[in-house]
Amino acid sequence: MTPNTLCGILNVDKPLGLTSHDVVAHVRRLTRQRRVGHAGTLDPMATGVLLVCLGKATRVTRYLMDSTKTYQAAVHLGTSTTTDDIEGEITDQRPVHVTRQEVEAVLGQFVGHLEQVPPMYAAIKQGGKPLYELARRGIAVERRPREIEIHSLQLTKWMPSMVHLEVHCGPGTYVRALARDIGKALGCGAHLGALRRTASGQFSVDDAVTLAQVEESFAKGTGAALLHPLDAAFYHLPAIHLDAGASFRLAMGQQVSDPEGVARSRRARAYGPGGRFLALVCRDSDTGNWQPRKVFITPGEVPGTWVF
Repeated sequence: MTPNTLCGILNVDKPLGLTSHDVVAHVRRLTRQRRVGHAGTLDPMATGVLLVCLGKATRVTRYLMDSTKTYQAAVHLGTSTTTDDIEGEITDQRPVHVTRQEVEAVLGQFVGHLEQVPPMYAAIKQGGKPLYELARRGIAVERRPREIEIHSLQLTKWMPSMVHLEVHCGPGTYVRALARDIGKALGCGAHLGALRRTASGQFSVDDAVTLAQVEESFAKGTGAALLHPLDAAFYHLPAIHLDAGASFRLAMGQQVSDPEGVARSRRARAYGPGGRFLALVCRDSDTGNWQPRKVFITPGEVPGTWVF
């Protein structure tokens, strides 16, 4: 493919020490692609799945960010820091006298729908300013709690001063803040010592590629083979298949009837003739028809139709 025509999702195993922006910049340089973005920030201390979207695939970043995430986390007990992770300055140290059973009992308090106070060092904005900018200026503000969901929280390894956790959570969860709050609940304080994202939606770290592999592939001219198609963002949804006429109407923003009776599904991915991906669609509660939610094709691109 020539520069600026690439479209797809690159599942990168982000290395330690780089920001998500660093990875995007590296991919942009390797691919000579202007439209590049990522779907879900990882801190420099974190590794694992970072989804990088190229070309038209940048239009699905929001949907990828809304997917569930799985992490492997190492939580150091007894020490609190300014950033809630190992990169911050120590603010408090306490002796640790907890048992495995006490840790497991506390973990149960953090499963389900919760309100979480973001770390002071975070990219989210309050009063129009990113929290980390305020923190660097020595300004501490009262942070508004955010609603999050922890689907499961498993203790995978326990030592007197460190616990290893597997966290399966919804979007917007700060694992650093989770470590902080677990420490508070145990009465000894804690911070996040290491973090690895092992899954983002249906994308797994087992299928991720390193930056070295990306560099080698694009140097050989085979880099496009590393990209997942744009519709991979919706593989967890059922598929509907439309004829040329219905595909054209959908591309025009019109509703179409349900050709296959996808039972009780509220959302689906729509395909036209030849398996061309058309749109993300939602069921209209009144008519039962499919309403386009996000269209990825123009009417003139629909196979088998003519536009005058």
